[in-house]
Amino acid sequence: MKIKWSCAFLLAASLVGCASKEEENKDTPVKEITEVPVIQLEQRDTSLSQYYVADIQAVKNVEIRARVQGYLEKIYVDEGRRVTKGQLLFKISSNEFLIDLNKAKADVASARAAAKIAELELERIKTLVDKKVISKTELDLGKARLSDARAKVDAASAAVDDANTRLNYTAVRSPFTGVIDRIPLKMGSLVDDGTLLTTISDNDEMYAYFNVSENEYLQNKKTGNDKFREDKPAGLILSDGTKYRLEGKIETHEAEFSDNTGSLAFRAKFPNPGYMLKHGASGKVQLVTKLANTVLVPQKSVLEIQDKSFVFVVAPNNTVKMQSFVPHFRISEYYVVKSGLQEGDKIVYEGVQNIRDGAQIKPRFTIADSLIAEK
Repeated sequence: MKIKWSCAFLLAASLVGCASKEEENKDTPVKEITEVPVIQLEQRDTSLSQYYVADIQAVKNVEIRARVQGYLEKIYVDEGRRVTKGQLLFKISSNEFLIDLNKAKADVASARAAAKIAELELERIKTLVDKKVISKTELDLGKARLSDARAKVDAASAAVDDANTRLNYTAVRSPFTGVIDRIPLKMGSLVDDGTLLTTISDNDEMYAYFNVSENEYLQNKKTGNDKFREDKPAGLILSDGTKYRLEGKIETHEAEFSDNTGSLAFRAKFPNPGYMLKHGASGKVQLVTKLANTVLVPQKSVLEIQDKSFVFVVAPNNTVKMQSFVPHFRISEYYVVKSGLQEGDKIVYEGVQNIRDGAQIKPRFTIADSLIAEK
């Protein structure tokens, strides 16, 4: 009887265990295979664009300041108007400078008269010395008086030049052909020496200054890519996102890296026949690099671990394997492959941070051409 009860108990326990396993298996979710974007690497000739924030400045941008003190009698130009070299812009009151000039001219006349008297006196002294009426000491004194009189003539003449120059400063003229900026003062305002009257810009050609990081500059030199060379064509993207219709060229760069930013400033020049570009505008300089027979890997496909670069290569059975490669250099948002990857390799395009080595995926192929076109 005891044996029968024991068998019944074991049978019941077995049934309960099977039921619990069935419930456990029912609650365990089936692992889904993640769909991942994948690209196939290709060897191609392509062009990549890089953009650098630019500060646009006029080739010439000069502050026009008063050189003398006085009242602003006349303004001959208006803000935003184009003026030519030598054109009269402002007139400062000149009466006192005219008086100073006339006084200086009178002083010259007086000094010349005194010099003439000293010259005649010296002739008289020479005659008396020759006749031995007076000593030679008087002759030396006569020569000294004449030299002093002639020096006063030179000083008076210099005063005339100075007065004439200051009088000319009352007529403020344009130093070159350009466009007048804001005029902060009105007629009748008292101006001092150094007061800002306006600013003039020569907008026929424009400079676009842009900065390149030290790392990028050194990488460019090491690879011999030379994308920052002088005379390299450059494009300009305006602040509204449109491209400026005329092409410019890189002209030069500074000799030192900035202590504050660690970057090197370059300068490109753009023609501006329609005067669309204005001094102080902003935009982006576009540099296009042409690459021949290269394999490109998007930056978002790469994991960088301890100064090494890795991608996830997709196997024929749709499992991924982490593989290292050596980049030749980086440009824009792409790496140019030096070794470790080749044409035809399929790699995970993005989301590499969420994938493990050996994981199985569901590939969603993306055309590489569309990725480059997006840039």
